[in-house]
Amino acid sequence: MAPTDPQPVTAPDLTRHLIRYGGTISPELIGRAEGSFVHTAGGRRILDFTSGQMSAILGHSHPEIVATVSHQIATLDHLFSGMLSAPVLDLAERLTDTLPDPLDKVILLTTGAESNEAAIRMAKLVTGRHEIVSFARSWHGMTAAAAAATYSAGRGGYGPVGPGNFALPTPDAFRPDFTHPDGTLDWQRQLDFGFSLIDAQSTGSLAACIVEPILSSGGVIDLPPGYLAALADKCRERGMLLILDEAQTGLCRTGSWYAFERDGVVPDILTLSKTLGAGLPLAATVTSSEIERIAHDRGFLFFTTHVSDPLPAAVGNTVLDVLQRDRLDVRAAEAGDLLRGGLADMARRHRVVGDIRGRGLLQGLELTDTDAATSDELGAAITRRCYELGLHMNVVQLPGLGGTFRIAPPLTASDDELRLGLEILEQAIAETTA
Repeated sequence: MAPTDPQPVTAPDLTRHLIRYGGTISPELIGRAEGSFVHTAGGRRILDFTSGQMSAILGHSHPEIVATVSHQIATLDHLFSGMLSAPVLDLAERLTDTLPDPLDKVILLTTGAESNEAAIRMAKLVTGRHEIVSFARSWHGMTAAAAAATYSAGRGGYGPVGPGNFALPTPDAFRPDFTHPDGTLDWQRQLDFGFSLIDAQSTGSLAACIVEPILSSGGVIDLPPGYLAALADKCRERGMLLILDEAQTGLCRTGSWYAFERDGVVPDILTLSKTLGAGLPLAATVTSSEIERIAHDRGFLFFTTHVSDPLPAAVGNTVLDVLQRDRLDVRAAEAGDLLRGGLADMARRHRVVGDIRGRGLLQGLELTDTDAATSDELGAAITRRCYELGLHMNVVQLPGLGGTFRIAPPLTASDDELRLGLEILEQAIAETTA
């Protein structure tokens, strides 16, 4: 059962010498992590329902990852970026083997922002255009082109971004703007309207559209079935490339290897990051031989310090080993049913729970209250109480969306650990709303 008498949580000045970089800082120093739990320096055990930064899909300190890192760092860790190694070649080949044709060319990088930066840069070079479309609640990273395609936060106060970035309405079925007569989301009409505005603003230089199949920072918004295929048609009609950002949804988390599989759509460029390294810094941009050839012929340049590094590539190979051997796509689907069922039961018992959505082990729970500000405050209060009770939860930390929880346990979490997390979350909701 969930604990009822938690150990008091103190708040030392952990950031005395740190630049604060947004979001909230947990009040306790973390000493170690293992499996589905992190342990504070003071000895408290906290169930991690965010897989670190939605990345540690194999849990913390997975023994096979530990063994790979220990071996690889003693053998071959980092090289000049023009040198290649067996782990890099192996991972590139194995990664494309998990993907449909024609996705067969890979560049290995470090972060999601970097992989999106490479994808956007490639799309602009290949099309000879510069305009980029993304969702109005998007998050694609903090580097230049990725930040310019990010609308959910971080735009104010930094001056102009690159020209030609357009926002597309987010298809939020829980809070629809375009509706059918029965009140449900009319996403086709919304999509048509969004592109009518983009066409009106475009100078005729539309290069690409970059989207997540499930918007995470935008509120765990799962694109409606059919939407992605219709979006691909809109791109094709305009000669645009479709970039799918599967930083959080890729590699089994949603119950299939890639979230785009549900829709029968193959992107022109795919970006991966968080889950590929299972918590270590590894990312990839994947595209077709034809797009890679055009980019290369036109002088594509993305030469970074850690491109094609052997150490993270070796980790990526181990991640694929474990995902395939343990059939973690199937496990994520089954565990996701358990998690979603528990959340649905919770919604029936607590009127404050307004919506449950997501796929596999990426689920969202949205609170509903009199207004967005109240939901933000309530979400923050429930999050604090969860932490006191021994559960690390994450709310979307954007104004008006702070009442939406992002729930992403490791794919290796046991049924008992999932049930424990649900018990603690329900206790926190009950006590906070009493």
